[in-house]
Amino acid sequence: MSSDFMDSSDYSDRIDKPPSSGRSFDRRAFLKSGCAGMVAGRLATTGRVLADEAPQAADHRLIVRTERPLNLESPSASLDSWLTPSEEFFVRSHHGAPAVGLSPWEIAVEGLVERPLALSLDALLDLDSTTRQAVLQCAGNGRALFRPRMPGTPWERGAVGHAEWSGVSLASLLRKAGLKPGAAHVHLIGGDVPPNPKSPAFVRSVPIEAAIDAGALIAFRMNGEPLPVLHGGPARMVVPGWAANNWTKWIRKIIVSAEESQAFFMKTGYRLARHPVPPGVNPDPKDLAPVTWMNVKSLISRPGLGETVANSPQEVRGVAWTGKGHVTKVEFSTDRDPTWQVAELIGEPVQGSWRRFKIAWTPPAPGSYVLRVRATDSEGDVQPEKSPWNKSGYLWNGYDQVACVVS
Repeated sequence: MSSDFMDSSDYSDRIDKPPSSGRSFDRRAFLKSGCAGMVAGRLATTGRVLADEAPQAADHRLIVRTERPLNLESPSASLDSWLTPSEEFFVRSHHGAPAVGLSPWEIAVEGLVERPLALSLDALLDLDSTTRQAVLQCAGNGRALFRPRMPGTPWERGAVGHAEWSGVSLASLLRKAGLKPGAAHVHLIGGDVPPNPKSPAFVRSVPIEAAIDAGALIAFRMNGEPLPVLHGGPARMVVPGWAANNWTKWIRKIIVSAEESQAFFMKTGYRLARHPVPPGVNPDPKDLAPVTWMNVKSLISRPGLGETVANSPQEVRGVAWTGKGHVTKVEFSTDRDPTWQVAELIGEPVQGSWRRFKIAWTPPAPGSYVLRVRATDSEGDVQPEKSPWNKSGYLWNGYDQVACVVS
């Protein structure tokens, strides 16, 4: 099946059993192995530890949520840095990667434009480059934490990452094409195709003004290297502050339109009720809106889930982000001491980017603890204890809670 083929020499099929739910995937060994082929179809559980895997306190192996299409989740340890390593960055796939490298890659800009474009990668790379550091988070990150549960990929905490993206700004590309009167949305068409004719193509659209204000770009590089195929290479959309469903991978065509796309993944998929309804109640279709901006959220990256730490002063670390605006505060507490303490924020606030935080914590005694954090952003939004339930499991942002044991 052509939609599952990836023309690359960086992929293999090593998988191990994880310490907790799901399976884990040794991405670093995977990338070093030099094997190519149909990744999603070749993954298999080995039930063994890799011989070349050095002992380490933190597990950096990606967790396999589904194999076909390939969906991989980052563990907490991979999020304990300013930029998430590309080889440890979560992977979200709808239909599987298209055939890349079998023919020249071209991106078309058409619709309500004065000068329709069909630009090769070389032509795009000759345009002025722009770079943004931005959070990419699947709209379903945290779906497995909702109660009652709902169908869908059971992401827990790690369908998120922070990378440096480089490419051509959407604004400059649209200026080159010249917008006609009435142009208001861009429809984003990727190179991946559905596995069968009855499945809808993955098509999204974003309002031009909002995308440009957010600093949207077509990225060719990730963390200073060519964009990997699994992350949308050779080119993907980047919309800082917006959920990943708007970051179209393997982008092939941009259609400028007066209207929002009428495609399935705009009018049926990735929609959320403006006013939450309880489980078992269907929201009014008129109250549904596309999933766009992320909400305020934080997570603990150290200690890891279930980790045993010494009965001595500890540094609790993590990251926090939001959609509009920026994070202004992160607070920390435990189940034994519910008093919220303000953590130290590291670095300067930048819209669409995350902020690291840290706080000193001295356990009062050995035993089991639940650590938790919540963030506040410049819009005044505060991370809630629990997210309002929705039937698709989108945008979970309840308090992040990490159980650990003090020895």
